[in-house]
Amino acid sequence: MSKQHITTLLIANRGEIACRVMRTAKVMGLTTVAVHSAIDRDARHAREADIRIDLGGAKPAESYLRIEKLIAAAKASGAQAIHPGYGFLSENADFARAIEDAGLIFLGPPASAIDAMGSKSAAKALMEKAGVPLVPGYHGEAQDVETFRTAAEKIGYPVLLKATAGGGGKGMKVVEREADLAEALQSAQREAQSSFGDSRMLVEKYVLKPRHVEIQVFADQHGNCLYLNERDCSIQRRHQKVVEEAPAPGLSPELRRAMGEAAVKAAQAIGYVGAGTVEFLLDARGEFFFMEMNTRLQVEHPVTEAITCLDLVAWQIRVARGEPLPISQDQVPLNGHAIEVRLYAEDPDNDFLPATGTLDLYRESNAGPGRRVDSGVAEGDTVSPFYDPMLGKLIAWGENREEARLRLLAMLDETSVGGVRTNLAFLRRVIGHPAFAAAELDTDFIPRHEAELMRTSGELSDAFWQLAGELFVQTEPAKVRNDDSHSPWASRDGLRFGLPAQTSVHLMCNGESRQLHVSSRTEAEITHLPKAIRQGRTLYLEWKGELQAVIAYDPIAEAEASHQHQGGLTAPMNGSIVRVLVEPGQRVEAGTTLIVLEAMKMEHSIRAPQTGVVKSLFCQEGELISEGSVLVELEESA
Repeated sequence: MSKQHITTLLIANRGEIACRVMRTAKVMGLTTVAVHSAIDRDARHAREADIRIDLGGAKPAESYLRIEKLIAAAKASGAQAIHPGYGFLSENADFARAIEDAGLIFLGPPASAIDAMGSKSAAKALMEKAGVPLVPGYHGEAQDVETFRTAAEKIGYPVLLKATAGGGGKGMKVVEREADLAEALQSAQREAQSSFGDSRMLVEKYVLKPRHVEIQVFADQHGNCLYLNERDCSIQRRHQKVVEEAPAPGLSPELRRAMGEAAVKAAQAIGYVGAGTVEFLLDARGEFFFMEMNTRLQVEHPVTEAITCLDLVAWQIRVARGEPLPISQDQVPLNGHAIEVRLYAEDPDNDFLPATGTLDLYRESNAGPGRRVDSGVAEGDTVSPFYDPMLGKLIAWGENREEARLRLLAMLDETSVGGVRTNLAFLRRVIGHPAFAAAELDTDFIPRHEAELMRTSGELSDAFWQLAGELFVQTEPAKVRNDDSHSPWASRDGLRFGLPAQTSVHLMCNGESRQLHVSSRTEAEITHLPKAIRQGRTLYLEWKGELQAVIAYDPIAEAEASHQHQGGLTAPMNGSIVRVLVEPGQRVEAGTTLIVLEAMKMEHSIRAPQTGVVKSLFCQEGELISEGSVLVELEESA
């Protein structure tokens, strides 16, 4: 097989994966090409590329999912190859074919393999023929609600609806009872269409308390295929992975071999090429059930790289060039232990809804041995409502699992994010939880330990406000008079003749405000000084594990500007209106879905908090709205 020529690589993605692929490409001497939507013009991946091309639009369907625009961008930039990243078109067979038809190289498997394994239904059928155990389910072509209702009754509730064309928790819904099936199916189909351009679904039994263990496979164009150990991805929220680690705790060499060989057999059966992942459910008895195969590089690939000391993106490029795999199965390393967490812009106190805004503060952990951060943002960047809310990943390696865990805790402690709500403190509680330290893992980990993991800082105490006031005054920039640089009247030290120095400040945090009278005190007098970072008029102060944003405000101006909407239901985040299900004058019961909002490729329902009558509507389908915007006014009825 002749070697393919690749000197310029286009990355058909955004965020951290685009930055990560470019990092390896540049090390290999390749020219990197970034594509971006109109609102991603100044995004980090666009800034770091050698060449950037504007796709226009905002939503994925207007930009990153436009196959013809991506092909045109590759040709215009002189790229010979396209890396799809993950998500978007990474598992789209039509995209792979279009790249091939254009005479370009796709850094992924053949389109035929994506057809076979990228579709969850087809993959399950293939695995069934290969004798791999499957979870009971329906994977057929008929997509009407009655077919799914019949299948669900046969399988038995609860059931899990899943998009056949993708993953990442998009288009996935747990249905507990028959009455919820129709609405859940419609919502999942819309999410799948929005995320992957394919609304087809499957339904299967929702297995309780399983572990999610996946096998990393890699194949070249010469018929060689091997597995690079496994990863445990059991810590999940809304079916989306939050923590991943390798190797899977407690997995025996025999079980690793059995799962690895089954994954390789499946890949070879369809002529697979490149990086892929075969996902299994593993029960307490050691029995494993095939879930799906992801025909792309996974978000969590860094933990595999950490325990094997291999660069999987470099392997992808070399395999695409026609080179054979550099090692055999018995040469695959397994050194130490690695754990990864996903840092998301989301609000744990508000059902983990995606958060948007500007990253006024963004500080990553210190570099060092066994430490890695893969991120796609920088301080000052904007988190938009149109894309996945992941900011980056923190990966820690250690000689053993506990060393890796403690190193990751230190990295989380050193990380600071302000301006946008994140799951940073939540991740710290997960990794620090005794059950996680004891490797008591399954997919119900977060619900089981919700009381401890969802612990918030609660009401801010007088001690917090006193400390905030002192640190705010201490970090105030010096005010210098041009005509007298030593004037005591320009000092910030609260000078009062005949009285102790004192400064008055009005501060606000989490919607609560205080007027504080602060006496001068040195930092040395403040014991156990917490993390405190001053950014302009905002002080970011860590309190009970959470970074609180404390700002100075003018109470008079605040009172004049305040305006409340009585009886109005507001948007919990920036997004677009997918459906408006009511009209003015309509009577609704408590819990009725009024409006469906889409943000970051996930749907969120705005429901009536009580029985009432819709008085006014302030939005329409397709409209882009901002967080806090009033959507509907509901009049409570007697």
